[in-house]
Amino acid sequence: MSAQSVPASRAIWVDPEIDPRNIAEPPVGEVTTLRQYLDHYRMTFEMKCDGLTPEQLASRSVPPSTMSLLGLIRHLAKVEHHWFRRTLERQTTLPELYVTDDEPDLDFDGAIGTAECVTDAWESWRREVAHAREVYSGYDDLGHTFVPGEPWELRAVIVHLIEEYARHCGHADLLRECIDGRTGE
Repeated sequence: MSAQSVPASRAIWVDPEIDPRNIAEPPVGEVTTLRQYLDHYRMTFEMKCDGLTPEQLASRSVPPSTMSLLGLIRHLAKVEHHWFRRTLERQTTLPELYVTDDEPDLDFDGAIGTAECVTDAWESWRREVAHAREVYSGYDDLGHTFVPGEPWELRAVIVHLIEEYARHCGHADLLRECIDGRTGE
């Protein structure tokens, strides 16, 4: 079951029988624990955005902030891309997502409420999440560094992403509540 198939509700609780984040057993070991926490936050974020129109997703918070759920989708795609492709794999010739020299905040500033923009954002996010999973699925040693002499261990990147998603899930919770009153998990 995906986050997209969870019934919409204003309740703060999701039935464990239909919650895609529900795991049968608690995680064992550092690798499994960190991967499951990251996936939990990714699914939580996706659930926060589920069922909204492009206009609702692009709805801004309070001025002067340009933060919106659509901007957060684009931002998190950019973050996944940056850490896994550009930092760990050193694919520095790839263009950065949603940023230019003239517009460093294009992830938020360019988040407009059209179906095309929403489709592009979700496709980018899903592509980068799938790539990140592919990258870290082959490693049981979270102390692995991808480039000899570089300080970034896989562990540090995963922990950073957990922190990034946790913060932005909080933002998403408040944004969603302002849009339609839906709160919670």
